[in-house]
Amino acid sequence: MEEMLPPRRVYGADHEDPDPGPQPGHVYRELVGGPLDGLLLDVTGWSTPELTTGAALNTEIGAYGAGGRAEYLPRPSDPRKWDWNGDTR
Repeated sequence: MEEMLPPRRVYGADHEDPDPGPQPGHVYRELVGGPLDGLLLDVTGWSTPELTTGAALNTEIGAYGAGGRAEYLPRPSDPRKWDWNGDTR
């Protein structure tokens, strides 16, 4: 029997959104570890330098609560996955 996985949610999608998952024609990176583990980040239209730098993403569930950020960097062995690098203010 095939395991049913929950649909993937995109970072920034509203919790009330009836379809918070990936959309056709968009490009995503998987966030791994930290407070945003398992979410997808929509990087559609990002430049090459932006994609190689990573991102500090707003989150209320990190070490600093509201106003904090979780830093994610591309994984050298698989840049489609971005690994958590810690929380910042």
